Amino acid sequence: MHLLQHGRRSWVVGPRFAGRASWSGWPRYNHAVHAAFNPVSLIEDEKGKRGFRQQLLAWYDQHGRDLPWRRDHEPYRVWISEIMLQQTRVAAVIEHYKKFLQRFPTVEKLAAAREASVLAAWSGLGYYRRARMLHAAAKKIVKEHKGKFPAAAKDLRALPGIGRYTSAAIASIAYGGPVAVVDGNVERVLSRLLGSRLGDERSWQTAEELLDRPRAGDFNQAMMELGAMVCVPRQPACLKCPVIEWCVTRGELEKLQKGIPQTRTEIHYALDCRHGSVFLVQRAKNVSLMPGMWELPEIPCEPKLHPNHKNNNPTAAFSGTVLTLRHSITVTDYTVRVRQAAAPDESLGKWIARNRIAALPLTGLARKILRASKII
Repeated sequence: MHLLQHGRRSWVVGPRFAGRASWSGWPRYNHAVHAAFNPVSLIEDEKGKRGFRQQLLAWYDQHGRDLPWRRDHEPYRVWISEIMLQQTRVAAVIEHYKKFLQRFPTVEKLAAAREASVLAAWSGLGYYRRARMLHAAAKKIVKEHKGKFPAAAKDLRALPGIGRYTSAAIASIAYGGPVAVVDGNVERVLSRLLGSRLGDERSWQTAEELLDRPRAGDFNQAMMELGAMVCVPRQPACLKCPVIEWCVTRGELEKLQKGIPQTRTEIHYALDCRHGSVFLVQRAKNVSLMPGMWELPEIPCEPKLHPNHKNNNPTAAFSGTVLTLRHSITVTDYTVRVRQAAAPDESLGKWIARNRIAALPLTGLARKILRASKII
């Protein structure tokens, strides 16, 4: 037993704590306490690592979320889920994952599809480069591997859009390969376990040392689940943590610096509907952000009549805001105002029949606007 004290707070840590200690007041990370008691040794030796693995996997077996991509370890489905989950919340991925697999149930179907169809199915997830790389990788798998996924992480990394993390995730989850993964969740868990912020290579090295090799896929998912559900970025649920016995920090690490502040801006779009069609514009193929995607035409905040507009009645070309919504892209928060207005320059766009719009590769914001307007 260890009695830890700091000021008027104290708590008792036993050999099998696992969240059942007695204490008065739960302290956040404190350097004085850290210096007095540093249980890093609990995961430095093999006995400690073994106990950590057993406790984490027992928790995951009982409490892991029932997510659709965890029900089937088929490599194609694991790959699709891992690409979708990059920089995207689980809740946002679930329905997209199901619909995407309905449309492209096999890697052969995905490889044979037009890029525009893949982008349309991806619409709403953002970061469209992922979809393009997914499509390119599917073609390479079919052409060079006869539709069979490579099993080794090093071979998976040769595919477009697959880096160190994704290759390790597919190799371990789909094939049981003994390779660890490190994403944002895992890195946070490891940093708190050891009581210091780890660099990239040290995180990977530590993850490899902790890995339960007979159950590599489950262990990797358990580490990510722990970071997503318990060891969260702010206000971690330490009292519910199954491996708190091995944790140095037991709370948040001290912040090194403030994150990049969000900027706010306002944009306006024209919603021009006539005779069962909507006027849309296509982004240039050579732009860096969402090339080739379709969206509503952007208009000035104070729209003016086009000098060549055939109707000189201002209310015919501009009849006020019909929709206001919020939209965020990385570090920018947008206030989006949609107006019933004539497109500024029809030569830059195209009239699209309403029944064809849903099949287009729309930007996430365009799809959000058109759904809110009950056009799709």
